[in-house]
Amino acid sequence: MNDNTQDEEVLKQIEREVRMREGASKLLAACSRREQALEASKSLLTCNARILALLSQLQRMRKAQILQRVGRRPSEDLVSCMGKVAFSDLRIPLMWKDSEYFKNKGELQRCAVFCLLQCGTEIHDTDLVMVDRTLTDICFEDTIIFNEVGPGFQLRVELYSSCAVEGFSPAALGPRRLSRLGGSLGCSSGTKIRAAFESATGCGSCGDVGPRRVSPPLSPDLSTLGPKYNLLAHTTLRIEHVQDSFKTHDLSLAATEDSPFWLPLYGNMCCRLVAQPLCMIQSVISGQLKVKLEEDLNCWQNVYGILRGQSLLCYQNQEDLESEDKPLLVIHIRKDTLVCVSERDSAHGRNIYISTQRQGEDVTYMLTTHTPEDTQRWAEALWQHVYNMSQWNQCCDCLMKIEMLSSSKPIAVKQGSLYHEIVTPSAPREGLVVPDLSVEIRTLLSSYYKESY
Repeated sequence: MNDNTQDEEVLKQIEREVRMREGASKLLAACSRREQALEASKSLLTCNARILALLSQLQRMRKAQILQRVGRRPSEDLVSCMGKVAFSDLRIPLMWKDSEYFKNKGELQRCAVFCLLQCGTEIHDTDLVMVDRTLTDICFEDTIIFNEVGPGFQLRVELYSSCAVEGFSPAALGPRRLSRLGGSLGCSSGTKIRAAFESATGCGSCGDVGPRRVSPPLSPDLSTLGPKYNLLAHTTLRIEHVQDSFKTHDLSLAATEDSPFWLPLYGNMCCRLVAQPLCMIQSVISGQLKVKLEEDLNCWQNVYGILRGQSLLCYQNQEDLESEDKPLLVIHIRKDTLVCVSERDSAHGRNIYISTQRQGEDVTYMLTTHTPEDTQRWAEALWQHVYNMSQWNQCCDCLMKIEMLSSSKPIAVKQGSLYHEIVTPSAPREGLVVPDLSVEIRTLLSSYYKESY
């Protein structure tokens, strides 16, 4: 993919988020219920964060292009494979005062909370949860997967809160409250960037966006619109936090007790963070090999090898692999495995030596191929595979499972206009299932985006 194509792809993503943001702002202006406004405001904040992340990516790409033009090429060192990272089962304990929780005294404050998760330019939000003193934990059932992640990933988790006041009324806006945010995006890349930047607002520069201490700002026309979310706490998770079980992590608080959106946090959270490097779930290389099975230098066995996960599996032929028979030989490959190639040709060509452990003892395997080109190809694949495993570290000790929980929320089948169902709802009739507002709003925004072209 050339530079212009990459730029265009990012610009298209920016334009899409700007249009989604415009749809969210229009929906927010038309909301008649507090729950609708909270969901629409959450969508607005999420779109805004994605725009800022994409602008940062575009700036980094332009910088890399400039360096390449002046002759500074990127390093040719090994680059580790990508992988999937899954974040799930988030629990955040609350620490209510005795008088509030046990004696049930004081005003019953309710807050709407959700989490924003960012890894690179990929940003996801959780479902909205209503919290009051009857809850001892904030629980998010979402399983969020980041599909293109390197071992040096930084997953930022931000907890946002909004005081859910009972007396909700749509914000009064001027005659220009719904001016188009993306109208100028079809002209040129410069105009696109400027329009997106203005809609994402007021940042001083479009460079790397550091840790946010407040929620991403809205444009002036939207600053008085609907409920406001504020950053309550945050943390950053890295590869050392990956573990195939629940683990507790510290939270950094970004608000004080006198804030109207405040919730009494313990200062930590519990979640499950797992990773699946591609080297653990995909076959790296396969083909014909010759493996030395005995001490006799002339005792070689023709096999069909496949490198996958922690093993180089050697079958008598490819048909045995397809029939799922047991392999003739299993060579264990780990992050500390040594792979080297002989400098001189033997009777079978150049040999590949693999030094690893089997049942706690050091063992060295010798293998080769039928052509020098295949030998080089296998050696490079093995070097890359060992390097990938060393970079992903404990994520390659075993294959971690990513479990997707099916949503337990029933979604009512709607007839007619979804927009009118949300904005001007009639009183619910007995027996009807209450719809999931989050799903409805996402559907509406998606429909708006398609109709805006």
